[in-house]
Amino acid sequence: MNIVRLTTGFVFRPQIQTHPLPRLILRTYAMSSQSAPSVSSFLPDLMESLSLRHIDVKLSDKSLFRQECYVNGEWVKAKSGKTFEVNDPASEKLIGTCPEFAKEDVDHAIQVAATAFASFRKTTARERARMLRKWYQLMLDKSEDLAKIITWENGKPMADAKGEVGYAASFFEWFSEEAPRSDGDTISASVPGNRIFTIKEPVGVCGLITPWNFPAAMVTRKIAPALAAGCTVVAKSPGETPFTSLALAELAHRAGIPKGVINFVTALQNTPELGEALTTSPTVRKVSFTGSTNVGKLLMKQSSDTLKKLSFELGGNAPFIVFNDADLELAVNGAIASKFRSSGQTCVCANRIFVQKGIYDKFASLFAKKVKGFKVGPGFEEGVTHGPLIHDRAISKVDAHVRDAEKKGGKVVVGGLKMPKLGANFFEPTVITGMTMDMQLALEETFGPVAGLFPFETEKEVVDMANSAEVGLAGYFYSKDLQRVYRIAEALEVGMVGVNTGMISDPAAPFGGVKFSGFGREGSKYGISEYQITKMVTLGGMGQDLEGS
Repeated sequence: MNIVRLTTGFVFRPQIQTHPLPRLILRTYAMSSQSAPSVSSFLPDLMESLSLRHIDVKLSDKSLFRQECYVNGEWVKAKSGKTFEVNDPASEKLIGTCPEFAKEDVDHAIQVAATAFASFRKTTARERARMLRKWYQLMLDKSEDLAKIITWENGKPMADAKGEVGYAASFFEWFSEEAPRSDGDTISASVPGNRIFTIKEPVGVCGLITPWNFPAAMVTRKIAPALAAGCTVVAKSPGETPFTSLALAELAHRAGIPKGVINFVTALQNTPELGEALTTSPTVRKVSFTGSTNVGKLLMKQSSDTLKKLSFELGGNAPFIVFNDADLELAVNGAIASKFRSSGQTCVCANRIFVQKGIYDKFASLFAKKVKGFKVGPGFEEGVTHGPLIHDRAISKVDAHVRDAEKKGGKVVVGGLKMPKLGANFFEPTVITGMTMDMQLALEETFGPVAGLFPFETEKEVVDMANSAEVGLAGYFYSKDLQRVYRIAEALEVGMVGVNTGMISDPAAPFGGVKFSGFGREGSKYGISEYQITKMVTLGGMGQDLEGS
């Protein structure tokens, strides 16, 4: 952290909150033999230093950068007045601050959402579809600025950020189309004279908790079906990357989403407190969470007293299997896309790459060659393919996995080291051969740019290794044998399978896992049902003869 020290020992820490630019590089005065300057003499140098920026992030629409929470259609601060800082992971410099909400702030947002629900639930599906469609179009119109905000606070390269914006917007489009098509059923009764039908109703106020790795897409994937169903929401933005969701809130305001229907709250230190407020409130009838398995277990326990409807998308440890008969070039490209997207910081990225022994060496050679061609750096730099990790804890975990693999016989053929010259949060894209199942990387989700290649011989062996993980989110495999495709797809204990592709995300596809990866589905025609209840209505005495007969 850059500070200015005066001879008195006082630490002057400028808080630049009035402009959406990173923390500025300040001059450090060395005055061991000098007297402290007067304030009047110090200010010109300070003001000159404030004009220096570590990167020039220019938004076409500066009003998209918000540093307050969005509650009841208004931009508000925490009642305590507390804020937390958000730093650029590439430079570690300040981007801005956000309100450090506490329980009382969230309780107010919940009550606001409950009040709005009374009227919003009565809107027609077509009305809600038009709102979502307008929000979708606004996202497309502001896609460049949204991508810049994502890169700024998340670190991913601009190309990846632009892709995320399009993917995030697609959920508004998809569920704008699903809203008017979510119908009940007419059921043939077994009792004479009865008529049975069902209607779909919104579950109520929803608490949504999203992670930092896809700061736009994780938000829209939850909000879109909630609004399509007629629910209102309180969305907890990730403390590492809150500005993207706040920009989305600004666009929601412009799209005419009614007051109280969408509420965005932020916190960093108080995140557990906010999570507990959402899960224990009897007013909140549904909680959707994307994050770690351990946190998911805690939220599930907290929700038990109020018996909420839940959907959790939790940790992964995806197997990526390449059989001898696979199209080798296709498999290599698929593995690269799956493993290294967002520098390996995705819940569905390939964490364990299993390659059949007949092609192991050739695959490893081609794979390593591709990885050597990556360019690592700040996301705004032209030509950069991979940016920083999100923070120092992520770097520590990645480094620990590499060192553990080396200690247990793995061979690092590409990368393997931190990149301090670029910054504290950069790590070399890494390929390790000779992996074994006793290594940490085989047992835990790395969530970083490290690809471990495991050799195998038979289908039974590789399926057993793949299914040994306690989680089961996504799995991938490559083969040209149609019978094998069915055998392996049915045998893998995961919620999603990619066959001859490393990219499975699509708003039309149901996203979710099994085992310790959670339950419930997001996206697809199934996604809206997570925010609905099915009410059955039975009409009796309906079998009379016609009058006059």
